[in-house]
Amino acid sequence: MTTDINLIKGLHPGIILERELKKRKLAKSRFALSLQEYPQVLGEITKGKRKMNIPLALKIEHALGFEEGYLMMLQLFYDIRQEKQRQHKDIHPDLSKFRPVLFWDTKMDKIDWVNQKQAVIKRVLERGNDQEKKELERFYGKEELIIA
Repeated sequence: MTTDINLIKGLHPGIILERELKKRKLAKSRFALSLQEYPQVLGEITKGKRKMNIPLALKIEHALGFEEGYLMMLQLFYDIRQEKQRQHKDIHPDLSKFRPVLFWDTKMDKIDWVNQKQAVIKRVLERGNDQEKKELERFYGKEELIIA
């Protein structure tokens, strides 16, 4: 499989596996049994509920003709992305300075203030009051607000 890894970095390897099985018109359960694996394991992996492990990755890569280590590399990039999201979760402005109505469509504690910076800035600049704009400027910096 020749795919630019940068295009799929951060995706769960199960998503790529699911797409490849559909492309080849292979049933997940039969494919799993051909690898001497439980169909439930493969199903959980393709749904992103279970991590890819090395022995299974090697079996799948061999059966589908993928480059060795491809699925585990995807798993690693996925794990890195998940960890970054956990770390970013604690980075946020003083939420008490924002009215809940400003983010009416989501819970403010669930917002990824780092990765969703552009959307947050746009919303606050369009609908926010002076206190909210000042807190945004304190958190992101004046330069970020000017660029947006």
